[in-house]
Amino acid sequence: MDDGERLEALLDLMDRVSELSGTHTILVEGSKDVSALRAVGVEGDFFCVQSGGGPVRAAEHVWSSGRQAVIMTDWDRRGGNLAATLRENLSALGVRYDDGLRSEMARLCRPYAKDVESVDSVIALLRRKNNIVVR
Repeated sequence: MDDGERLEALLDLMDRVSELSGTHTILVEGSKDVSALRAVGVEGDFFCVQSGGGPVRAAEHVWSSGRQAVIMTDWDRRGGNLAATLRENLSALGVRYDDGLRSEMARLCRPYAKDVESVDSVIALLRRKNNIVVR
């Protein structure tokens, strides 16, 4: 996959996350992740797992809201462990979740970044490399 294809796939992914944000709570590790996702146009109900009380609180928050969840943690070891714990806690409460978008974002960003908070920088870099000003 060349960088032009990577950019297009990443922008499409951000569009899909945006679409889900109307019915899903987006679970991220921290506020920098929220800022990065908002910078690329993703709005919605975010829950910062680290500052919000951990994975149990995150799952309870989603459950009490009646929404579904999008797990959007980093793809390093800590983020992977957190994603696994979130899956367990959400499942225990019967909350449906999507973690495929996280896997796809990791695959697309991995050559350039290891965390969600860098997604805006990765998109900016790919736009510069492909001479794309605005989509």
